[in-house]
Order: sequence, then structure tokens, then C-alpha cells
Amino acid sequence: MKPSDTVSPRNRLLALVTVALTGSLVLTGCDSLDELPDPARSEAAPAPGGSALQAVEGLTVKGRAPKTGYDRSEFGSAWADTDHNGCGTRDDILADQLDDVSRDSDGCTVLSGVLDPDPYTGTRIQFQRGRSKVDIDHLVALSDAWQKGAQKWSDGKRRAFANDPLNLVAADSSTNRRKGDGDTATWLPPNKDYRCAYVAGQVSVKKKYGLWVTQAEQDAMTDVLRTCPQEKLLAGGNPTDAPAR
Repeated sequence: MKPSDTVSPRNRLLALVTVALTGSLVLTGCDSLDELPDPARSEAAPAPGGSALQAVEGLTVKGRAPKTGYDRSEFGSAWADTDHNGCGTRDDILADQLDDVSRDSDGCTVLSGVLDPDPYTGTRIQFQRGRSKVDIDHLVALSDAWQKGAQKWSDGKRRAFANDPLNLVAADSSTNRRKGDGDTATWLPPNKDYRCAYVAGQVSVKKKYGLWVTQAEQDAMTDVLRTCPQEKLLAGGNPTDAPAR
């Protein structure tokens, strides 16, 4: 056997390491440990503290429960005044998220305003009561919540969830209706500039209320938030229980 045909113990070790890392055997006389891939370098960087990306990792992952028994009324009457300011939740959100708001003489009812930009499409939408093209969307849809934990909640917690500003956004009505009860795995806003904020909002709501996610949903959330790892987990909103009115 020629000297060049001899495999040294060191090169044999390198070959085994290479097989483990790449799944293929490549053995050369000039291989060195310094040239081998470093597994640690290929891993994603840790998610920043306080970020939505970090919070995704802590969400419970389970399968979707049946939709059996779901009805909008399970979350209380629509747009209840859970913060006791005398106005319904829908008008509160419109007044907070529209520009150039005009109210009725009751001090609550929003008659007109401008949504600029609409977060879901990035366009400018004129709001006119009675001819509205603006919906108040639940970031985490009520039926999605029902299938991921809410069916076991108290009535008060479901009322709080349905009216929590943390979970509500004024948006283009036709786009919102195409969303339906989709989660991150099945629907994202067409406006790509809003996707990080949208997913961070869903993560924030699910964490606050203890809702679980499916594996596909968690993967989709992670994929979006890895493009914006500094996106913060949101806090605030209303208490997680609302008394009956």
C-alpha cells in the first residue's frame, strides 16, 4: 500500500464528523477541523427578550378542537360596553383608529372618518355610517379562539375577549370577510408591510388569554416573525374578565 493510500486516525475522525454533519463521506488529505461546518453557527439566533418571536416559542401547541357548539352569542352581545365608558366597543375602536372622526350628538356613535392607511390593504378608506366599508376585525377570530381553548372559558372571559382592544383592528370589510376565521397558517393580510404587526398582535392575544396554536400555525408565525425579530409582544387592553351587563 502506498503511503498516500493510508487513512490516518485523524482523517478517519474527520470523515466521521463530516458524515454526521452532511450525510456524505468526503475525505481528503487537507481536511482540517477548522474547515468543518460549525452546527452552532447554522442555528437561528435566540429571539430577543420581550419579542413576539420569543413569545411564539412559549405558546402551547395542540390540535384544533371541533367547532361544535360555537355561536357568536357565546361571546356575549356584540360590541358590549365592557369598559363602562358609555359607548359600545365598535364605536370606541372606530374613534380610536380613524382620522377626522365625526360623532353623533350622543357623544358615542361615529358617523364618519377616514382609515388611512387600512392595515390590511394599505389603502385609504372613507368611513360613512350606513355605507361603511370598514369592519372591526378580531385579530384572533372568535371561532378560532373557540376551537383553541375558549369553549371552556367562563362567559365573562369570552365577553372580555370579544371586546378587548388588543384583539380589535379597523380594516377593509371585503378583505376582512375573505379572512373569515383563518389563523396565521391559512391567512395573512395582502399588505406585506403589516404582516409582522398583524402576527405579533395574534401572538399577544393568544398569550394573554392562554389560547393554544396548531403546529402549522406556530410554524407560520415563526416564519413571519423571523423577518422582524425585534417586533415587540404587545401588552395592555382590557382585563380578561367582563361582568355581565
